[in-house]
Amino acid sequence: MVEKEYQIISGGTDNHLVLIDLRNKNISGKKAEQALVLADITANKNMVPYDDKSAFVTSGIRLGVPAITTRGMKEEHMQFVVNSIDKVLMNADNTTILQSVKKDVNGFMSQFVLYPELG
Repeated sequence: MVEKEYQIISGGTDNHLVLIDLRNKNISGKKAEQALVLADITANKNMVPYDDKSAFVTSGIRLGVPAITTRGMKEEHMQFVVNSIDKVLMNADNTTILQSVKKDVNGFMSQFVLYPELG
């Protein structure tokens, strides 16, 4: 995310949560959350320090990795995640691109079964 010039609050993270200030990307947290949901990517709008938007709109998003690591994703899979999030946020009003990312996300995630059969 840093390489794509996203503003990570605190400059990074030492835990499973990432708070991103989106003001330099010209998209609100609310709009980002809505666009990501359309692409089947879960994120939450979140206020950031010195936020100039209301709690109903926000200037940031919060991402967490427990859901994807629980499914078995590792570090080498994170570039797909980052690229998908970036593509959505940079094209939040383009439903064709959002649908394309949704298809890619669901295809990619099919290798990480949520409830594997026990046998």
